Amino acid sequence: MERTKLFDLMGELKLFGMRNAYDEVMSSGIKRQHEPPRIVGDLLEAEIAEKHARSIKYQMTIAKLPLAKDFDGFQFNGYADQ
Repeated sequence: MERTKLFDLMGELKLFGMRNAYDEVMSSGIKRQHEPPRIVGDLLEAEIAEKHARSIKYQMTIAKLPLAKDFDGFQFNGYADQ
């Protein structure tokens, strides 16, 4: 199957992590003469990692945490020197 067709199918199935890692996983798998199940496993692991990263990003977005402050921008008013 052609690479473009594979990418279209991965996009249709929303396998974005697998699609992003495809070239790297395939080239290293062929170079190291990995068996097909190992290459598929590596692609699946890349997909799981991508989904996990997207989940964390989404959770951080909906958490609406306040912006991080540094010492230069922090207001120390009301605190006595000790």
